[in-house]
Amino acid sequence: MPSNSTRNTLARHWELLRLLPTRGAGKNAKQLTDELTQAGFPVSKRQVERDLVELRAIFALDCNDASIPYGWRWPATGSADLPGLTVSEALSLKIVEDTLKPLVPGSIFRALRARFEQAHAKLLALNATNRTARWASKVRTVAPALPSIPPRIDEDILETLQEALLSNLQVKATYHGMNDSFTELTLHPLGLITRCPVTYLVATAFDYQDVRLYALHRFKEATICYETVKIPEGFSLDQYVQGGALQFGSPSPIDLVLRIAPEMVRYLTEAPLSKNQKILASDDGHTLTANVKDTWQLRWWLLSQGTSVEVLAPIDLRQTIAKTLSQAAGLYV
Repeated sequence: MPSNSTRNTLARHWELLRLLPTRGAGKNAKQLTDELTQAGFPVSKRQVERDLVELRAIFALDCNDASIPYGWRWPATGSADLPGLTVSEALSLKIVEDTLKPLVPGSIFRALRARFEQAHAKLLALNATNRTARWASKVRTVAPALPSIPPRIDEDILETLQEALLSNLQVKATYHGMNDSFTELTLHPLGLITRCPVTYLVATAFDYQDVRLYALHRFKEATICYETVKIPEGFSLDQYVQGGALQFGSPSPIDLVLRIAPEMVRYLTEAPLSKNQKILASDDGHTLTANVKDTWQLRWWLLSQGTSVEVLAPIDLRQTIAKTLSQAAGLYV
């Protein structure tokens, strides 16, 4: 088995070859040194020059010595199409693998599987010597809400829905609704959205125009029917998301007024509830005003803050929060 030093040298040579252009004046040793360092291979300019001379004997690289510094590139008759992944590509694949699975058609994801495996192997092999290869072990994304295990999605159903979406075809499906009943639906798939830990199909049903969300793990059967999807006029997935589709509540805006505890001031200043949020100091604490959407997530957040936040307005929201907290407190009497 090659040593860490040997693996690192081979990886550096491969990365160097990938950095060389196929046309133009080429890249000089200083440029290549900087790019290698960014890729996790800290090396001297002199070492890069030695590497280039060594690789030139094998790959017949062009050295443009018409001016100083010399420019290096692939020959016009050569090939820069090297197999494999750069360290940066391997790192990117490692980080996005789990996120991509529900959002990429199954046939495409299977085609990428070998690349994912190659990425894992490359990062593991270079872990001891390459700082970029170690990056994936240094970063994590944590959901802001209560952490929960993603629900299981049937692989065959997932692939059917992805294929229907890719081909712009309707789907006949059996869906397990929130009221514990099973419903037979003809759906017009419009998109997929992941809101941790759940992935949703965005679709219309039958000939209705209202766009709805269907959790993928609640599909019990799905079959493509070869009729073209009818897309609602003017529909845009981006506009649908930006319009608050995943907020699960009324999209209507409200003028929220809160009394907040001192420990909340800095947090809400750094991460405001809206662009027009204002926090004013008063005799009885701090008052926050913001124009927000009255959503389920907003109410859940307000309830989760306990005594750190008091809703002052709107009055109906204040009454709803007060009633819920009173009922919750009653459970502990």
